[in-house]
Amino acid sequence: MSVLYPTLLLCVYGFFSNMRPAEPFLTAFLMGPDKNLTEIQVVSEIYPIWTYSYLMLLFPVFLATDYLCYKPVLVVQATSLVVTYIMLLKAQGLLAMQFLEFFFGLATASEVAYYSYIYSVVEPEHYQRVTSYCRSIALFGSAAGSLMGQLLLSVAKAELLYLVIVTLTSAAAAFVAPWFLPMPKRSLFFHQSPGAAKEETGDEESKVPLKIHNVKTVSTPSEAETSSGLVKVLQMLFEDFVQCYRCRPLLAWSLWWALATCGYFQVINYTQALWENIRPSKDHEIFNGYVEALSTLLGALAALLVGYLPVCWAVWGELALCVLSLLMATCVFIMDTLSNIWLCYSSYVIFRAIYMLLITVATFQIAANLNMQRYALVFGVNTFMALVLQTLLTVVVVDSAGLGLDVFTQFLIYGGYFVVISSIFLLAGLLRLASSRRSKTEVEWSEPNSPSVSDSTPCR
Repeated sequence: MSVLYPTLLLCVYGFFSNMRPAEPFLTAFLMGPDKNLTEIQVVSEIYPIWTYSYLMLLFPVFLATDYLCYKPVLVVQATSLVVTYIMLLKAQGLLAMQFLEFFFGLATASEVAYYSYIYSVVEPEHYQRVTSYCRSIALFGSAAGSLMGQLLLSVAKAELLYLVIVTLTSAAAAFVAPWFLPMPKRSLFFHQSPGAAKEETGDEESKVPLKIHNVKTVSTPSEAETSSGLVKVLQMLFEDFVQCYRCRPLLAWSLWWALATCGYFQVINYTQALWENIRPSKDHEIFNGYVEALSTLLGALAALLVGYLPVCWAVWGELALCVLSLLMATCVFIMDTLSNIWLCYSSYVIFRAIYMLLITVATFQIAANLNMQRYALVFGVNTFMALVLQTLLTVVVVDSAGLGLDVFTQFLIYGGYFVVISSIFLLAGLLRLASSRRSKTEVEWSEPNSPSVSDSTPCR
């Protein structure tokens, strides 16, 4: 029962907070008669605020989440979502929509509380199961919201404004759940129970990133419990950061994570503007909801299939990242150049499915032998680096203060960006195979010719 109650409440919260029927049609709504904003305002002046807010808030919210023991930050996230959709429903003008994006950035940064709360109230043996429940229900809520929005638009012939009202209602329903969650008594860094810390130290002191056994164990939870001060926590995080990223496999997967997530965010953030240019919603019926629902479900299916793929990721990981990143680049180029809405929709679905598959592999490869403390740190750093790159890309390419390029030119750049990612991992994969082959050759050459104690003949 102690596991069931918080898991059930988290699933209710995850479902309703992600069920957003208006989200696939946000660009059409902002550019329609209800808000009457121009494409340049939406793409170059409103949407970039989300990226900047997310980057600015991510690290403070990460620390606050642990210090406040998760639940208050979940309440903040729920409140931010309600404020976001009230503003979307009632507010008018460019400045109001920029504030809306700030609150949505706060809600996005606070997602760390949703995915880490459960680890503070259930025992480690339940981690895998409750994590799968929470992630699955969030994806299902997102797909259900997209499908509901499309059905309301296409079948019920509802106006886009009513989709915003339904989304606000869903956010209001989600707002109730966090208040009834039990308050955790421990957290990863600031608040640790002595018994749990000792037990975790004993369990994890032999664990190092990705089974690289020549990396010494670094700061353990017991060091953090001697002081709840911010300085001690930051020092421990920095030491763990340096130690973890000395591991080459972890560094490689983290590099792909940061680079690809940056490009992925840019594509999904601005793809509605691309669709709007190819098939304007004021002249044609649009099917964004079906596309978002299908891409979410296929992405979830791809993530589930990872466990059944007969691939040795330790050997072929870089080359797989190269080939699939190149396929993602191809999808973006098709979306940008062919100007056919059905090809654009199809390419978007494939693009998201590939990303979901690879990010699941990256998650598993990174987390396979990390303790929970390092798990949170590495994933947080990877997301932060992705946002730094995304901010730079947004400032230069999207923002009106930079180049302020049109959406077709933007997607041409995003396609080239994934080609660069593919090239990086092609080089890394070839170097790994060459190194592996050279090591194997050296072993085969030295073993039959290894001199014995009585043999003084040198090896050739």
